[in-house]
Amino acid sequence: MTRSSSASFTFILLIICTALSLAGTDLILPAMPVLPGVFSASEATAQMVLAAYVGGSALGLLLFGHLADHFDRKTLMVAALAAFAATSLAGAFAPDVAALIGLRFLQGIAASAAPVFAPGVIRQLFSEKTALRAVGFLGSVESLVPALVPIAGVALLAHFGWQSSFELLGAAGAIVLVLMLAIGLPREQRTSGRQGTYLQLLTDPVFMRYALSQTMTLGGLLTFVFGIPMVIVETMGGTLNDFIIVQIVSVAGFIIAANLTAKIAERFGTEEVIMAGSAMAAASALALLAYGLLRRNEPAVRARSLPAHGHWPGPARPHRLLPRHRRFRRQ
Repeated sequence: MTRSSSASFTFILLIICTALSLAGTDLILPAMPVLPGVFSASEATAQMVLAAYVGGSALGLLLFGHLADHFDRKTLMVAALAAFAATSLAGAFAPDVAALIGLRFLQGIAASAAPVFAPGVIRQLFSEKTALRAVGFLGSVESLVPALVPIAGVALLAHFGWQSSFELLGAAGAIVLVLMLAIGLPREQRTSGRQGTYLQLLTDPVFMRYALSQTMTLGGLLTFVFGIPMVIVETMGGTLNDFIIVQIVSVAGFIIAANLTAKIAERFGTEEVIMAGSAMAAASALALLAYGLLRRNEPAVRARSLPAHGHWPGPARPHRLLPRHRRFRRQ
């Protein structure tokens, strides 16, 4: 195997690992409305199944960043994939919602390994210009996962029940684990010298500028994706088809921008492109806020008109559109 083909296989493996990490949220998302009935829990408690995964991921990003100073990168990735597969399969057999929340927290920690190691591996595999294109392509895949994986989650829920999403994640994690053992990662090039601390990062204006730009942009994107179905269907009188159109437009824009960014950065400079992108993200957020404020009366009136018996007078709620299945509830 040539060096070029080896780098390509490793990059594909990184893409799969990153997609699997994102699927841990998006594949489970369609099953959320049925979990309160499955475990006889409140909707707020069932939402903790998502929150626990996000919280575990946040902790895992810090944890694996620290462990990378002491352990081999491949060892950590193998351990993380094994933990992800095990916690995913265990989630399908969780006896109650508390156990499922705990498993999701551990699953989130394991899923954060790929986002930690992927950028460093890409820089090691390719030249600077090629690495920029590779990161752009990886961003395209990351944008497709939230758009396409929930569709698969709906199909799994309809035909095989809520457990099937966890079973699929577990099987996929086991397969990727085998591939990681077979293909591996390039040998790390460790540098000697004093290691930084989190306090130094928090007080570094350059790092914080980049970190806050990424955080605000990604946070806005996730808030929009998770919230827009309810907004469109329940407060704006739209349908799920309208949501799909919004998703297609958003994902298409993300893919185009992600793949053009490398060429634009070569011409205008990386710093300028980041500043322009941050400004565009802020402007779009303000535009959405202005739109909501200018039309605030319509959603407010609809919200206040919800009758006492709890049935919405407009389109059906999204979870009411899901087909019922014998595995939705435990026997």
